[in-house]
Amino acid sequence: MDCDDTLLSGGASGNKISRRKVLMSGAAFVASGVALTTGLLGGFAGAGPAEAQAMKPNIIYIIADDVGWHDTGFQGSDIKTPHLDKLAEEGARFEQFYVQPMCTPTRAAFMTGRYPLRYGLQTGVIPAAGTYGLPLDEYLLPQTLKDAGYKTALVGKWHLGHAKPEYWPRQRGFDSFYGTLVGEIDHFKHSSHGVRDWYRNNKPLVEQGFDNSLFGVEAVRTIERHDPGNPLFLYLAFTAPHTPFQAPEAYLDRFKHIEDENRRAYAAMISVMDDGIGDVVAALEKRGMRDNTIIVFHSDNGGARSSLFAGDSKVAGGLPADNGPYRDGKGTLYEGGTRVVALANWPGKIKPGVVDGMIHVVDMYPTLAGLAGAKLERTQPLDGMDLWATISENQASPRKEIVYNVDPMAGAVRNGDWKLVWKASLPQSVELFDLSKDKSETANLAEVNPDKVRELQGRITELARNMKPPLLLMEAVRLTFFTAPVTPDPSVLFSLGD
Repeated sequence: MDCDDTLLSGGASGNKISRRKVLMSGAAFVASGVALTTGLLGGFAGAGPAEAQAMKPNIIYIIADDVGWHDTGFQGSDIKTPHLDKLAEEGARFEQFYVQPMCTPTRAAFMTGRYPLRYGLQTGVIPAAGTYGLPLDEYLLPQTLKDAGYKTALVGKWHLGHAKPEYWPRQRGFDSFYGTLVGEIDHFKHSSHGVRDWYRNNKPLVEQGFDNSLFGVEAVRTIERHDPGNPLFLYLAFTAPHTPFQAPEAYLDRFKHIEDENRRAYAAMISVMDDGIGDVVAALEKRGMRDNTIIVFHSDNGGARSSLFAGDSKVAGGLPADNGPYRDGKGTLYEGGTRVVALANWPGKIKPGVVDGMIHVVDMYPTLAGLAGAKLERTQPLDGMDLWATISENQASPRKEIVYNVDPMAGAVRNGDWKLVWKASLPQSVELFDLSKDKSETANLAEVNPDKVRELQGRITELARNMKPPLLLMEAVRLTFFTAPVTPDPSVLFSLGD
């Protein structure tokens, strides 16, 4: 008798079954478990390639530009955002969603799943005159999703390299691109410092209209034209409500009751974005895609509270963003600059409610890749972790540390509820906060907790030893010491005489 046919005793009843039957039934049980797990991630046992691809979730990832933590309806603002409010009510609203203090670093962290200190984008943003970009040896999320069969589209703002075509979205994993490459444009003229910055794919485009309205229209068009035989990754990056504070008259009229002109335009810009998001949801429903689509929304940083970080445009009057209970805003390492308004919605897959666990934007890369069934073989070592259980079921977050940022001048980290903000450049300052009791960061506990200060300073120092030099500083050196001298116009010299 073959060993696989060895009879096993069935106990007192005398019934006997073969080992082969036991093994086969066990294999069937395991297979059924695998099929169930695969089904939850968008596939099922026995599905053909086209069916399996179609069942992977569509991903609509929306990033706003400089929205204050308190400046949406579902956060209690007087700025009405009914479409975002509905997504928040029926989905997960995140109380501790962290990003980097400024635009370029946050977008880079999302695209790479890695802290920007790993590749030199931790300081500032890529300026209009900058020649650098997100390093080409980083394997970006759209590339990973394309490998998993996704169609990928970017609508809106890039801000991860504009001076060389190899840095542009079409060369970094996106099948299509519509929008702006730089960090700030005139919202009607589509230009930066008088230079037009408006593209479709790799070609400049001349077009009329308010940029954020156009982004909403293009996002809808992308959904309408999408072949549902493949999953869709749409990265929708609004430029609202970043400076300059501009909006169509019809939207400004919605907020006539707001006396402050900046706040009125700021609110109108958020309203344009909210209407665009509503149109995107409606387009998904019309195409029958909504039930298999996860929508994520968050700001790229906190609202600007200092003119130093407001942007290139000169702003007359006060800055309108409201970061609620959180200290300061964009460009700073405090909670107001890094803890942002955020939500995720997927009908039947994400449990409605408030998620209070810590999540960092770097976590979205492995989380979305996991949902897509994508492999992470080609990425650099990730700082992010798959937090799907936290996002979908409000399970405890395994994340215990937040690295706010580390550069040659300052660093901040959080471990548990303890947060250290260390300004290392002269004059130095060290601030330690217990966020469980002081989320507004009003009480510096550094002097009474020297051991905790040393521990967290040690972590910042460890990260600093392994960071790449900030590319912005290297660019400043180039512009300062390796460019041609600036001389007066020859006609002016001629008029001066000898």
